[in-house]
Amino acid sequence: MLSVAWHTLRARWAAFVGSFVALALGVALLTVMGQALAASLDAPARAPERFAAAPVVVGGQDTLRVATRTGERTKELARPRPVPAGTVAALRALGPVTEDRSFPVRAYGAPAAPDDLVGHPWSTARFAPYRLTAGRAPAAADEVATSGAWATVGTRLRTTDGPLRVVGTVEATEAEAVERAKTVRELDFEHAVFYPDAQAARLAPEPTQLVVEADAAAVRAAVTDESVRILTGDARRLADADPGRDAEALTALNALFGTAGGVTAFVSVFVVASTFAFAVDRRRREFGLLRTAGATPGQIRRTVLAEALLVGTLASATGCLLGTYGAPRLAELVVDGGLAPEWYAVGGPPAGVWPYHLAFWTGLLVALCGALAASWRAGRTAPAQALREASVDGRALTRGRRVCGAALLLAAVVTLAYTLVTDPGELLHRKSYFSRPMLLITAVALLSPLTVRPLAPRLPGAVGLLARAGAVAGVRRTAAVAAPVLVTMALAGSLLGATATIGAARAAEVRQQTIADFVVTPQDGTTLRAGVLDRLRQVPGTVVSAGSATTVFTLEDGVALVKSEARAADPALLDATVRLPVTAGRLTDLDDGSIVVTEEWARHEVGQRVRVWLADGTPKTLRIAAVLSIGTGDNGAYVTPANAGGGGVDRVDVRVRAGADPTAVAARLRTVDGVRVMDRAQWVRAAHPQTNRTTRLGVLLVLGIALLYTGISLANTLAMAAAERRPDLTALRMAGATRGQILRLAATEALIAVAVGALLALLVTAVNLTGLSAALHLLSAPTAIALPWQALAWTTAACALLATLTALTSTTPALRSPRP
Repeated sequence: MLSVAWHTLRARWAAFVGSFVALALGVALLTVMGQALAASLDAPARAPERFAAAPVVVGGQDTLRVATRTGERTKELARPRPVPAGTVAALRALGPVTEDRSFPVRAYGAPAAPDDLVGHPWSTARFAPYRLTAGRAPAAADEVATSGAWATVGTRLRTTDGPLRVVGTVEATEAEAVERAKTVRELDFEHAVFYPDAQAARLAPEPTQLVVEADAAAVRAAVTDESVRILTGDARRLADADPGRDAEALTALNALFGTAGGVTAFVSVFVVASTFAFAVDRRRREFGLLRTAGATPGQIRRTVLAEALLVGTLASATGCLLGTYGAPRLAELVVDGGLAPEWYAVGGPPAGVWPYHLAFWTGLLVALCGALAASWRAGRTAPAQALREASVDGRALTRGRRVCGAALLLAAVVTLAYTLVTDPGELLHRKSYFSRPMLLITAVALLSPLTVRPLAPRLPGAVGLLARAGAVAGVRRTAAVAAPVLVTMALAGSLLGATATIGAARAAEVRQQTIADFVVTPQDGTTLRAGVLDRLRQVPGTVVSAGSATTVFTLEDGVALVKSEARAADPALLDATVRLPVTAGRLTDLDDGSIVVTEEWARHEVGQRVRVWLADGTPKTLRIAAVLSIGTGDNGAYVTPANAGGGGVDRVDVRVRAGADPTAVAARLRTVDGVRVMDRAQWVRAAHPQTNRTTRLGVLLVLGIALLYTGISLANTLAMAAAERRPDLTALRMAGATRGQILRLAATEALIAVAVGALLALLVTAVNLTGLSAALHLLSAPTAIALPWQALAWTTAACALLATLTALTSTTPALRSPRP
């Protein structure tokens, strides 16, 4: 069988080019992504940054620990507790203790000032260690020293806390311990602004951690509170800002590459199966001759599978080779784009060989699975097919394809209905609207031959009439061209449409809930400075409701420690400035002994008592005062400021009293330093959800892969169709058709197939988005279907252009013979 298959490949190589390219590309992508995952599994340890030269760092409790019947459960606290005063006194007896503070800084007047400036006391600079490169240390309240090259000595800065003058510049140097440990440490890990210690204490009154210059063993002996963290050696990196940022970035990358790999495998199987099915259908006469010569159905099937085996082996080997060269380029792109740490690298011996094995055998399996159904159909070819002359397709669908398509369609509908009934919120998750459309796309693609006749448009003129007749007569050819168009457009419509629909629902939710005339937020940082709230409350003619972001933790089913976002606000003012979707209870019943929860909580009946842990880890048992609908997922719990766990005010809703002048109120609010004032419309626009870079790159990567495979499939299918139709084109020339008419006929047939695929894609998109809209309705969120018309138009145009160019390119060689 292998020798017959090899000779068939040599004689009909053009029919297998599309499958070869699709498989090679898919294996290359899988190889790259496998190496990317391997690179993230063995990440180097990040060394301490701000405290690389500090002997011991002592911090308050930053982890909530709850004992359950299945073991201890832990969560990181939103606001670590300060070191107890008694512990601080004991540490001062051992040696010098330096209080560390960190706070955001927004500088104006320096065009090159970074957006992520962070302030620290000057006394902590020596623990990085930083060294002065110019100027001197800050001494006066309006003097600072900066890191980086964005400012020089003498630079004047404007901040919300007053004008500043740069009197010194610093740079980080390697600590000896870091050099010995040979760990990863970026010297430009932050853009620091160092203040005199007294000024830093005024701007950030509460220290976050302490540096103790004493023996580590003595420090451990002096600290009796088990919740206090004592960090030495490499553990000092936990005192740096966001020590888990590398893990978070790699997790996002893994999700990105995993999604792209899944789409690659899906589209590869789709294209290979479609290509083999169409190729087998076009070789009916050849298989009929083999059956007439005595070949058994099993031999025919084994021949097709042997062809797939040879194509899969060659394509997988080629893909692994391409992936070897592509992996380092991918690493450079994600690092340059800020999606991965600077040390991130892909490829080389550390990655091992498992990514190559995984990609190679996956490619081979994809080739065999794609050809399996085609081989079964080839084995059923009757000897009489050798006498077939007509090119008109018989049955639009085989029984097996009809059954599989109907089963997948039923499965798509049933799973959607089941999810809507049991957990509609699942449909709003990114992993759901990335993967769920694939089931429906596959079902519609399998059943697409049934839709060619009713969906093929009727066009005017002789060329239009012949084009439609040819598309309907060659229904399998038309469906083979429409299928990749369906995949690309349905993915574009479903993914972008889901993002837009959820975004529109969240924007509408914000619009409905905001009844304040103005919303005031910090101009710099995350919370308002001390005294700002008092000045806002002094504005006449207003109702001022201050709120702060916080978190609460609950133990569900006695084993799962769940973190929930929450807001703290004065219940007497809350109802006057926001319109929350209350389904039970009353907001006015909220007090220091109660909580407002959403229907998503395990216990969500008014009057029930729930045990919670506040943002700083304080345990409390609170009564449920009211229940909110789930909505799009942004409706969190509400507590009073006494249960905020130390959170500062990050938002102030201002309602203008009856008779007061809104313009005058706005002017007075804007006179308060350090705040940003927005009216209701501006706040709604600012609160509109934005897609982050990783998600945006993931969507573009998925659509790019789908579009690339669409081009491959179109080129392969139309090339095979043109070669088969050479006698038909010759007959048309003999009947008087001009070269231009035949080319227009080929292009029109291709465009009809694209139109069929586009209409089916719109149907799939509409079904997916309707399911998403139904989920929003069940969650009591604003419902709307946002179709990404612009993206669909561009995708349709790209598919039409690819189909037209491929049809013209493949038809032109058939017209080279002179007209008789």
